[in-house]
This record gives sequence, C-alpha cells and structure tokens, in this order.
Amino acid sequence: MSIEREVAKALLEIKAVFFRPEEPFTWASGIKSPVYCDNRLILTAPAQRDIVEHAIARTVIENYPEAEVLMGTSTAGIAHAAITADILNLPMGYVRSGAKDHGRRNQIEGRLEKGQKVVVVEDLISTGGSVIEVVDVLREAGAEVLGIVSIFTYGMKKGVERLAAADVKNVSLTNFDVIAQVAAEMEYIKEENIAQLIQFRNNPSDESWIKK
Repeated sequence: MSIEREVAKALLEIKAVFFRPEEPFTWASGIKSPVYCDNRLILTAPAQRDIVEHAIARTVIENYPEAEVLMGTSTAGIAHAAITADILNLPMGYVRSGAKDHGRRNQIEGRLEKGQKVVVVEDLISTGGSVIEVVDVLREAGAEVLGIVSIFTYGMKKGVERLAAADVKNVSLTNFDVIAQVAAEMEYIKEENIAQLIQFRNNPSDESWIKK
C-alpha cells in the first residue's frame, strides 16, 4: 500500500476527517467546506500515530536527505516534528505565529544556526498562507529551508500557487483526492459524493456544490 493510501486509511479509521456536505463547515477565512481534517486526533491514537510519524520520517529521508533540523508549525505541527525528530535523531524546534511579548521575545523556539538546513513539519495545507509565513521567518533567521512535509493537503489552486511563488517545495503524506477515494471505498461517503468534493476543492468560492 502506498504512503498516500495508508495515511488516508489511518486518518479515516480514527475519524480525523469529517465529511459533512449537507451541513458544511465554515473555515476562519469564511470558506464553506464539506470536509474538515483534525490531525490533532492522530496524537491520541497510538497505532495510527506510529504510521503517520514513520511516514513523515521516511518522507524526510527520501525528499530532504540533507535535513539538519526539523521545525514544527505552531501549534499543530509541533508534536509531529518532535516525534519525527526523535525517530530520525535530529534537532527540533518550532515557529510561533508571532514573537513572544516577554522574555527573549522569540518567534523561533529551539536552537537554530544560520545556514542550517531545515524541513518544516505542518499538519495540513489549504491555502498555504500560514506555512509560508513560517518559511519566511526561518529564511529571515538565516536558515536554508529545504521544504515542507505536511500530513494532508487539500491541493487547492491558491495553495499550490502560493507555494510556487514562495519557491518552497511541499511533500504531503496524503491529499484530498486520495482521502475522498479511500473514504468511498471504506463507505464513509458515497461514490457519487467524490465529484462534489472535487468540485469544492477545484473552486472553493463556487458554492454550487452545496446544492447537489
């Protein structure tokens, strides 16, 4: 079984992916979505957690063999970066969404030397804005960001274009299309729902999929 399908199956088994096309979720951006992915649930499911963390480790080795440090995104990527860093015996830190207003006023937590080769660990990518901010902070600190490993990506056009414009590589363990297909096979959704989900992914601002 491919990593994409194995991770998709693991996420579905622990109900980390919610399908609700008849009553869409509303994201902070205002986008209405038939799908919500809560990768924090991975942490409370040891068997699936083992699958995901070792998949992240293999992805780092295969795609970023020069990695010297893993940096998690705050907050959802922190635990995954820490567990994977332990598997790979690598240093680990994380990037806050903003600098602290006290103490050393850090935004990057953990030791990071200029020129170090960094891989960012993110739980999911939708429009890509938050993870690109993390990449920018690391670059400004003098790190060489090799790329990102994310557990799940929606594969939205806006996110793909933003990552390309920021000149940063992302490798996701699984993606929206694979999740939809595996969910249908596992009878979490009906086969006819797949087209509805893909229509949302292709153009989130067009809400005509809700009426189907």
